Amino acid sequence: MTASGPGLRPFSVKAKLGTLVVVSVFITTGLLMVAVRTRTELRFITVFSVIATLLITQFVAHGLTAPLDEMTTVARSISHGDYTRRVSGADRRDELGDLAQTINLMADDLEAVDRHRKELVANVSHELRTPIAALRAVLENVVDGVSSADPETMRTALKQTERLGRLVETLLDLSRLDNGVVTLKARRFEVWPYLSGVLKEANLAVSHRRLSSGSGNHTRKDVHLHLDVSPPELTAHADAERLHQVVANLIDNAVKHSPPHGRVTVLARRGSGPESLVLEVLDEGPGIPEAERHRVFERFNRGEVPSPHGPGSDGGTGLGLAIARWAVDLHGGRIGVAESARGCRIQVTLPGTTQPRG
Repeated sequence: MTASGPGLRPFSVKAKLGTLVVVSVFITTGLLMVAVRTRTELRFITVFSVIATLLITQFVAHGLTAPLDEMTTVARSISHGDYTRRVSGADRRDELGDLAQTINLMADDLEAVDRHRKELVANVSHELRTPIAALRAVLENVVDGVSSADPETMRTALKQTERLGRLVETLLDLSRLDNGVVTLKARRFEVWPYLSGVLKEANLAVSHRRLSSGSGNHTRKDVHLHLDVSPPELTAHADAERLHQVVANLIDNAVKHSPPHGRVTVLARRGSGPESLVLEVLDEGPGIPEAERHRVFERFNRGEVPSPHGPGSDGGTGLGLAIARWAVDLHGGRIGVAESARGCRIQVTLPGTTQPRG
């Protein structure tokens, strides 16, 4: 039977203090017996007893106070925002070991919260870039006289403004993402008109935005987007806003790595389940090395590409594919790099009306 209770732990602080008292009593008793047999004066025995007891107490006290001093130092560092310090001795089998383990767990949680806060800012900035670029393109066309401020153009601008509003509303969802409490608003929709709208927005942003690269700013106007939905009347069941994040980020990533006058294709097919969906985004870029495929969906991973591919391509922030992955995971689906004879092929599978993760 294991000693699980605090009073039964053989290496607890209480046990050590009790042992100290017992040892001190034994030492004093032994010295008194020696004094009686050798007729040594009592004052000498008292001095020896006090010295021996103090030495043993000092040894035991050092073992108890040294970890507390370290915990105080680590706690001060944590209070000043340094979450990298940890307390040693978490493997001790006493109350101090439990306290050290608790402090280390607290430091782990605080470090994770701080990291998630920083990633949240980066995620939001990345997500806001696409609708802002599209809205700016519409307004620039109107100001430059390329297009008139007709109702259709204004509807496009309004749609991007509404999307910005929806993205702002998802800030709380993003902050709660890693706790697994983000809810889905899944509904049934027709795939062709939905993806057509996504590609229209992406094509507008691709044609007019400025992408930053190591050699300066360049404008990509040579990448062609193509949509292939089969059958045309295909329907699916998913959260349209989350799926928009997936498709937009996959297209954004594909455009960045497309060669001059490249082609990006979005394929949509019926999955194996009811109203399930299989999406594929293909480009004609250099592709992803097999050794890197397991890391492409990690946050802030930009791959090992030494230089941009195509005019205006850049490494990005390394968040687009990570955002796509969590949105797919939220649906209970799968996302991964599939084999392709040319370029990169990202495949997304959504389960449809089956129970999503939430």
